[in-house]
Amino acid sequence: MSGSDKFEQIIAILQEINGKLDRLLPQERSNNGNDSSLFESLDVMTLLSLPDHLRTTATTLVELQSATANDVAKMTHKERAVESNYLNQLSRMGHVNKYRKGRKVYFSISEESGN
Repeated sequence: MSGSDKFEQIIAILQEINGKLDRLLPQERSNNGNDSSLFESLDVMTLLSLPDHLRTTATTLVELQSATANDVAKMTHKERAVESNYLNQLSRMGHVNKYRKGRKVYFSISEESGN
């Protein structure tokens, strides 16, 4: 593979990442009507530092705003127990809030995780 082929591959990957970020930002801003979105609490550098499996769970939770492990699992097409484990990892890392409503455990993006 030549240098220009590698460069083109890197550009394609960066464009894909940019497209995914563009889809997240406008949706969140339209949900709360201002520029201080939940996405800002889980900044890009934090997302990029996460392993792929946790990044997928975190970005899904950003879209849902507040959800159970089952809700996240439906969107990611993974088992509920797997997503519960990932969400609990994110909670221990301080990126996700965990709270109970009745018998269900909900998760939401932590407002101070990006600070």
